[in-house]
This record gives sequence, C-alpha cells and structure tokens, in this order.
Amino acid sequence: MDLYKKIDLYKTSIDKLRPFEGELLKELKAYYRIGLTWSSNALEGNTLTESETKVLLEDGLAVGGKPLKYTFEALGHAIAYDYMFTLLCNRRISETDAQTMHQMFYREVDAGSAGRYRTRPVIITGSKYAVCKPEQVQYEINQLFQWATKERDKYHPVEFAAQLHKRFVFIHPFIDGNGRISRLLMNTALIQDGYIPAVIPPVLRQEYIALLEKAHKDDRLFMGFIAARVLESQKEIMRLLHIPLPQNGQV
Repeated sequence: MDLYKKIDLYKTSIDKLRPFEGELLKELKAYYRIGLTWSSNALEGNTLTESETKVLLEDGLAVGGKPLKYTFEALGHAIAYDYMFTLLCNRRISETDAQTMHQMFYREVDAGSAGRYRTRPVIITGSKYAVCKPEQVQYEINQLFQWATKERDKYHPVEFAAQLHKRFVFIHPFIDGNGRISRLLMNTALIQDGYIPAVIPPVLRQEYIALLEKAHKDDRLFMGFIAARVLESQKEIMRLLHIPLPQNGQV
C-alpha cells in the first residue's frame, strides 16, 4: 500500500476519537511538548535526556552540570511549541510565524539574534551545498511563503509539511536554530491538517541528515523518511489510546 494512503487510513481510525478535548487533549499536548522538545534539541547536539527535559518543563528544575544554553534551548523550544497551537484555526503559515517561533526559541540564548535573519555567511558542517547569501535571505523567504500559500493544496498534507521543512532549512535564514524551526513549521502544517506530529528520534540522526543532504538533488527518500515518521507517530498514539490498527494497514 502507498505510504500516504496508509497514513490516511490510520488517520481515519484516529479521527473516530476526535475532537480531542479536556484532559486527553492536555495530555497529548504535554506528551509531544516533551518528546518534540527533547528529540529536536538532541538532533542538534543538546545532551539533555528526555527525562531531564521532562523534569525541566514540568517541574521547573534545571539540570546541574550541563551548559545553561541547553536549558534555555529546551525552555525556548517548549514556548515555540505552545505557539504552534495558536495557528490551528486558519490553516496558514507565514513568515511572521517563523520569526516568532525563532524569537521564542532563541531569546534566552542570544536576544540580539532571536527572530532576526542572519547578516553573515554560514557554512553547514558536513554539507557540500552552500546556503544562500545573507542579502538573499529575505527574497528566498518571501518566495518560500508565497509558495506555501499558493501551492499547499497541490501536495498531500504530509508531503507539503516535509517540503516546507526541507525548503526552509535549505535557506538557513537564522544564525542558529534553523533545523528546530523547520521541524516546528513542519509539525504546524501537520497538525493544521489533522495529522499527528512527526518525531525524529536522535537514533535516526545520521539517516535524517544524509537524506536531507541528498534532497538537494532528489528529495524522494527524504519525503519518504518524514512520511514514515508520521506513520510511526500515528501508531504510537493508536497504541496509547488502544485504537486497533486497520487490518489492511498493518506494517
């Protein structure tokens, strides 16, 4: 079965329990607030564990012996994650949303750079592809969000979300935090269309980075990778909520 068809089959099963309300909605948001914050930061080298992230976000207890930056990254990501849920009503994602997310994520790390596009060139370690020049960032961002507005319905929702991630991170508009913001934008698109957020666990970091690098020339494997992560998130939620997998949708 086509992966997107399988995702939609699982979505149909999950949708039978919608709308998520009350304590269940609160618990689902908290579950991904911790999981996405931990995994997205860990992909970028933040060494806070999932348990440490949970204690920090839920109990306000900082972890001793680790750089203060890691604490700020976790707290900032969680705030930007909360902002995602204010964007569910209009099914639109804008440049302002991306800048707001970065400002929330980065303000305690470097307030002067938070929400502001980079003004100097950067080199991406391990990549043979150059990102755009600083003076081209605004133009490329304008093009990206025009595309997102005009072309969204031409894609399957999961494919659009993966494309948004890829295109944003290739521009690399901020001095730091581009991967995390691109994943937040991707998950904003997913939840706007009723899908479960895609979690990329740190154990898949090498595969994720390699496929993103290959996506400069051919993004089909990267699209499949993100779709597989959405499917895994769906399966996890179905397990947690005791929703049986569709018989013809087993993997």
